[in-house]
Amino acid sequence: MRFIFKTDYGQDINLAKHGGHIFWYSALMLVLIAAPWLVAEYWLAQLTFVLIYAIAGLGLMLLAGFTGLFSLGHAAFLGVGAYSQAVLTNAGLPFPLALACAAGLSAAVGVVVGLPALRVKGIYLGMATLSFGFIVEEVLARWESVTGGNAGIHIKNPAILNWTLNSGEEFYFLCLLITVLATLGILNLLRAPTGRAFVAIRDSEISAQSMGIHLARYKTLSFALSAALAGVAGALYAHKLQFISPDQFNILQSIDLLLMIVIGGVGSVHGAFLGAIFLITMPQVIAMIKDYLPPTIGQAPGLQGLVYGVVLVAFVLFEPQGLYGRWLKIRTYMQMFPFYRKGMFKRQKSFQKSDRLK
Repeated sequence: MRFIFKTDYGQDINLAKHGGHIFWYSALMLVLIAAPWLVAEYWLAQLTFVLIYAIAGLGLMLLAGFTGLFSLGHAAFLGVGAYSQAVLTNAGLPFPLALACAAGLSAAVGVVVGLPALRVKGIYLGMATLSFGFIVEEVLARWESVTGGNAGIHIKNPAILNWTLNSGEEFYFLCLLITVLATLGILNLLRAPTGRAFVAIRDSEISAQSMGIHLARYKTLSFALSAALAGVAGALYAHKLQFISPDQFNILQSIDLLLMIVIGGVGSVHGAFLGAIFLITMPQVIAMIKDYLPPTIGQAPGLQGLVYGVVLVAFVLFEPQGLYGRWLKIRTYMQMFPFYRKGMFKRQKSFQKSDRLK
């Protein structure tokens, strides 16, 4: 079992806690870089979608997992970023500028949503964001002169200077670069005072306010940053599909994003990636096992939704910390065997009085 003795504050906030982190994450990066030569074109496309959804998951994780503000309309920010990227790219704007504008516009919309949401929380905040998602979907469908309406809109391939990314391998490396930058940005934000203020708000708003944290400012900032990351993911999503329509950013997409972070593990950066892997691979697994099921089950139209629902209920009941929480338990068991105690990860049922009075 590994013991880490920290002697200064700098050691406590290092991104890599020990040499094992550097080794394994470096090995993972080498595998991702070599992926175009290791996997078939179809699976490379699926891996690209994993990276895109991971960026959106990082944004929603920042909002829900680290600030405690759940959103049921996060696909709306995805749609704002996708349509902004499509319109600006088709107008001839270079990819980096179009991506920055898409992220900025999504962040501005996030601020607009975040300001009214400051007065509500819990289920009422979910209803407010859900209503916003319906509004954005309707705007995208009705504003035909810009968005193309329900007929959708095509988007050109991304171009950086005089270099146009026409192949799937080139676009994969672009998504990998942006995902790495987004992950490093979130990790550095969380170890900064701003990130710690987010976590304090999540744990107890009353305690955070008593320590001088401005709730309105940090909640609005969390909405803006989360929406910006969703906008970046939406822009990449639009380039990957090369065609977008309003029905791609409906309530089901928002539920998929929320499902992704819950199953991956709320409150962990790793959970965003594990949830994205689950979200992309589960339909493939269902499609592969359909042939082995009885026709009445395998050909049922709602099989995928049923499997998602069963998996979500199972995680909520038996593993609320998600896939990453399960991995932590397995790792601890392997490190402490045979001294592992069964009740080590038992959930606590005691809460602060301030939390009980909310």
